[in-house]
Amino acid sequence: MTTHRPWPLQVPGIGYGGDYNPEQWPLDVQLEDIELMREAGVSLLSVAVFSWAQLERREGVHTFEWLDAVLDRLHGAGIRVALATATASPPPWLTRRHPEILPRTADGTVLHQGARQSYAVSSPVFRQYALRMTRTLAERYRDHPALALWHVDNELGCHVPHDYSDAAADAFRSWLHKRYGTVEALNEAWGTAFWSQRYDTFEEILPPLTAPTSVNPTQQLDFARFSSDEQLAHYRALRDVLREVTPHVPTTTNFMMSTGNKWVDYFSWSADMDVVANDHYLIAADPEAHLELSFSADLSRGVAGGAPWMLMEHSTSAVNWQPRNRSKNPGEMLRNSLTHVARGADAVMFFQWRQSASGSEKYHSAMVPHAGRDTDVFQDTVELGRRLKALAPVRGSRVRAEVALVFDYPSWWGAELDCHPTDALRYQREVQRWYRALWRRGVTVDVVCPQGDLSRYRALVVPTLYCVTDQDAARVAQAARAGASVLVTFFSGIVDEYDHVRLGGYPGAFRELLGVRTEEFWALQENETHTLDDGTHADLWSEKTRLEGAEAVRTWADGPLAGRPAVTRRAVGDGAAWYVATRLDAQGTDRLVGAVLDEAGAGPEVAGLPAGVEAVRRHGEHGERFLFLMNHTGESATVDVSGHELLRGADVTGGLLLPRGEVAVVRET
Repeated sequence: MTTHRPWPLQVPGIGYGGDYNPEQWPLDVQLEDIELMREAGVSLLSVAVFSWAQLERREGVHTFEWLDAVLDRLHGAGIRVALATATASPPPWLTRRHPEILPRTADGTVLHQGARQSYAVSSPVFRQYALRMTRTLAERYRDHPALALWHVDNELGCHVPHDYSDAAADAFRSWLHKRYGTVEALNEAWGTAFWSQRYDTFEEILPPLTAPTSVNPTQQLDFARFSSDEQLAHYRALRDVLREVTPHVPTTTNFMMSTGNKWVDYFSWSADMDVVANDHYLIAADPEAHLELSFSADLSRGVAGGAPWMLMEHSTSAVNWQPRNRSKNPGEMLRNSLTHVARGADAVMFFQWRQSASGSEKYHSAMVPHAGRDTDVFQDTVELGRRLKALAPVRGSRVRAEVALVFDYPSWWGAELDCHPTDALRYQREVQRWYRALWRRGVTVDVVCPQGDLSRYRALVVPTLYCVTDQDAARVAQAARAGASVLVTFFSGIVDEYDHVRLGGYPGAFRELLGVRTEEFWALQENETHTLDDGTHADLWSEKTRLEGAEAVRTWADGPLAGRPAVTRRAVGDGAAWYVATRLDAQGTDRLVGAVLDEAGAGPEVAGLPAGVEAVRRHGEHGERFLFLMNHTGESATVDVSGHELLRGADVTGGLLLPRGEVAVVRET
């Protein structure tokens, strides 16, 4: 799916800035902020994200004067504003007056005031107050010259992805009635003949509360869908007010697309955004966190339909919310930021501008740290501003890929439900296993949903697409018939959208495409591995599989399935369909990826790229090519490229020497 949404932000070049929370600081600090922002080249700031209690200290009593002054100062400095609706955390007077707006967990625990996001998104009372605040802000600032973008709420679904309050139960029943029409259709979809769960009316249905044992799996899956949809409904309600009052101002909200944020189906949200925005943070415990960053950036681009997107939050250095928080190494922040730009971002922002002196996030890094101006962090902030200014010609260009990885939130939810062949399967680990093998080969990858156009890719990787509709399965098959090499991994095509097993043998929806039939899953025990006939190993999963039109590429060399196929291939139309019925080790995964890419004629972005150097191209509409090179190693590397290097303003002929930890961007000739 390629989207041609126009870039809505009226800021020069690549947008640059972060969250700005001036209400935490006295006037003299706010005045110094303007001076430092000019020095850093800041052009865009998010303002008033958590300001509700400052703007409305008592119900109906507003204090906008401080925000008026802030916006005026920013406009005077030439800085545009992504103004928030201020609804991300209700003020204490509101939760005290209306405790029914507080969210609840599955066991009935009420999540009280004192943190943030202490609201039930389904609560009609909270919605009424949030809409009123949104309208008040829109009417006051509709014509302010600093206003460039509306920032609706904040990280919707972050802390309370699932709410089990009475309001949520009512909304869930309404959602189910709209989805199924009749309770008879719901009973069929949920398989309520099992365990005496048949419903006579929608009023009998509850969210999947804590129960004596495992809750109906389709009920769990539908509640996940409902919860994502309900967060989107909240966004739409606030956005519609903003569009009514300020139709000339674009709107967005900050997504959290990464390997760690499971419960919002961002692909289904994309069409409602005037620009897709993402927050991303490295995981300190991951020694290859830069690979996860690249995946998340590719996912952001995929959700944006290939259009430029904005990085609304990341960190200059350490965060504060992981078990052990790691400061970034020299050059790492610059490399992180420019990797996002390489993979499609046209704005780079941080949480936050100035590091807080108090509160829960006071140890979260910022563009201006506690130690102030004379620090490496602030000097990197200034240097990043300089580099982004030099990359102004890149704005609007797009990434092109010949290889796609199919990623599906409902399959993530479904594959990790309880009562499965193994509890050890983690959807994201399987996705990352294949993405990282492609990354190490220097291959640019589009991360796409199964509902998109898959036919334009040379190679398609489909990891653990557990829950699939007939239409989505047909799109995968059509890609193979059209000439793609399609690789499908285990636990794919197993159930339909209602979590009903596709009978007749696994892998269900893909059985005919792949030319195999699995009689039985053969889950491997902890630390159990077996050997394949090429000497590589596999763990976690195996299957009793027979060939029905496919050929065996790898077979089991030992264990109870010795001699049976573990990896297969079937010629399909102008392409081919590969099946991986186990979890291969790193060597086996790399070999198979290489074979599929060779067959498909899909290669790396740059031939002969040194290991640990990342290369991505962005393409302009008039034939411009911008090659981004990120050196993640401790050694200098030479890359065969010619053109004009934008960050240093130097011509390159016959090759570029890229110092360790550095980034280069070459406008190629």
